[in-house]
Amino acid sequence: MLAEPAPEQKSPLKNPLLYSSAVFMIVLIYVGYIFISRWQENRTIEQRAVERQAATQQQQDRATVEQMGGKELAIQNFYGSPAVVKRGETVQLCYAVANAKVVKLEPQDNPVWPSYSRCVDVKPTKTTTYTLTAEDATGHSVTQTLEIKVR
Repeated sequence: MLAEPAPEQKSPLKNPLLYSSAVFMIVLIYVGYIFISRWQENRTIEQRAVERQAATQQQQDRATVEQMGGKELAIQNFYGSPAVVKRGETVQLCYAVANAKVVKLEPQDNPVWPSYSRCVDVKPTKTTTYTLTAEDATGHSVTQTLEIKVR
């Protein structure tokens, strides 16, 4: 019998599938690297934007607190509208206090309380001096007076 010749063994380096697979893997790794690096860059940009927005909001909050009297007890506004009335007419006494726990308006029948903007109707029968007193939780107080003239 004739012996069959031994099949030639191909060198793995001559296999085109090996080269194309290697090139494909290199391209796949490179594309993955690009996606990951861009994702990280976008995330960093978004974090910086959030930090800037938080800093801006904090500055705006501080400005608002300062406009509303800061941390100190204060009477920001106390006025009457109109300042001169005829007997029997109604006057609006308006006030604004910051950081107060108790507010008193004398002489006055209507209740008053701490507020950044509140008005109370009064009917003075003669020229009257109204006194607004605001007191904080520690017992400190501030006072302001206002005269409403009656003709």
